[in-house]
Amino acid sequence: MNRIKELQDFIANQETDITEFDDALVKKLIEKITVFADHFSVDFKSGITIDIEA
Repeated sequence: MNRIKELQDFIANQETDITEFDDALVKKLIEKITVFADHFSVDFKSGITIDIEA
């Protein structure tokens, strides 16, 4: 729960319009990205996984 609260606080302090790559934001939010032939999966540190079709 502390980790989720920390991430929420971090996100709340970010600009709402992200216009360029933010290394610190990526390191805080994303655990790993797995690339497959037909899609890729983004695993967030919060435990959520999103599959994105190519």
